[in-house]
Amino acid sequence: MNNNDRLLRLRYAIDLKDSDMIKAFELGGIVLTREEARAMLTKTQDKWVDHAENNVYEKAINNQMLDAFLNGLILLARGPQKEHSVEKTPPQNKEIKYINNVLLKKLKIALTMTTEDILAIFAEVELFPSKSEIGAFLRKEGQRNFKPCGDKYMRNFLKGLGLYNRRVNS
Repeated sequence: MNNNDRLLRLRYAIDLKDSDMIKAFELGGIVLTREEARAMLTKTQDKWVDHAENNVYEKAINNQMLDAFLNGLILLARGPQKEHSVEKTPPQNKEIKYINNVLLKKLKIALTMTTEDILAIFAEVELFPSKSEIGAFLRKEGQRNFKPCGDKYMRNFLKGLGLYNRRVNS
């Protein structure tokens, strides 16, 4: 699962419009045009591409771009923090090794979810991790009980998030 897949699934799960997606990128410090944003979500239609490499998008997203989008999503959903100034901080060049963990943490913040909400979302797709396992995913990398969140968990979480949101909002 690559970052374009994560963004596409997240966009579907929380019903994010093009304009909101572009605004989140801008709040995260990355300026995009509507065409660039659509290219991030469009798979290439090259007949010479190997079928195993089916996840080739017109514009690839790296970990820093996805992180900037998630930071912007938090600002879009919750607004800027009151005690900090509104100045935009430049994107950090720190390497992000476990992007699924970062995605889960920042979605929890942006959507104001509790651990019980995360467990309910996983239950939508009949996956039942323990509270301590969720806590291990949310810990800082390098901490003793940190556990990497795999692609299977992230795929199921994003699918469950879509089901959960449609059930709650209908």
